Amino acid sequence: MIDQLWLIVLGFGAGILGSMIGLGGGIIVVPVLTFLGFSPTVAASNSLFAALSNATASTISYSKQKRIDYSLGIKLGLLSIPGTVLGAIVSTDIAPDLFKILFGFVLIASAAYIFLRKQIETKEKIISKQIMIFAIGASFFAGVISSFFGIGGGIVFVPLMVVGMGMAMKKAAPTSQLILLFASFSGVVVHSLLGHPDFIQAGLLAIGSFIGGLVGARLSIDVKERYLQILVSVVILIAAAKLFIDSMSVNISLGF
Repeated sequence: MIDQLWLIVLGFGAGILGSMIGLGGGIIVVPVLTFLGFSPTVAASNSLFAALSNATASTISYSKQKRIDYSLGIKLGLLSIPGTVLGAIVSTDIAPDLFKILFGFVLIASAAYIFLRKQIETKEKIISKQIMIFAIGASFFAGVISSFFGIGGGIVFVPLMVVGMGMAMKKAAPTSQLILLFASFSGVVVHSLLGHPDFIQAGLLAIGSFIGGLVGARLSIDVKERYLQILVSVVILIAAAKLFIDSMSVNISLGF
């Protein structure tokens, strides 16, 4: 167990970033675990424990700051649960090279969102029936992504709240953490029933992620966000490129 304590550090760093940007720390944890040779299923399921821990800590902190829309967060969180069940089941037999390609695209979308998040803020809108119908479908899709990739689903929920509903970013990211609490918890339960996670590794990630979530929520109040956007976007794009290269190398070596 001692030689796995680095997972606490990984969880801590991912927890800080996940809390501040509202996407969950999985976009950091999963690529790192994948690069180190973890299978896609183990990487995603272990990461979800960190996402759950991070969402718990972040929700506690943001609740004290009164920055969470509880009504919307609970509704979207509950709507995501069926998707998380499907995502966990589908992840069981995913081929590593296919997982790397798909996750590479998720990282590119995450980087684009992080870098452009200030530009996509809009004025508050009246939530119409059409938007709510779209939100139901988006929540299910986010649940699938959350459980399949182990990232929480914030990449769908934050833009949905900001662009579709006109919510301010300062409120959307905290509300996203409440939603991820539901999505990650249900994903953790299903993955555990299927026997996917390594519970010691997942526990270490969760410890670091919980502490990181508390720190990230505090730092989000006065950090210079533009510098953070650039740094995180660059790191994520490098990770995406590495995933694509690794996947191509495997296919070439197999003669495809």
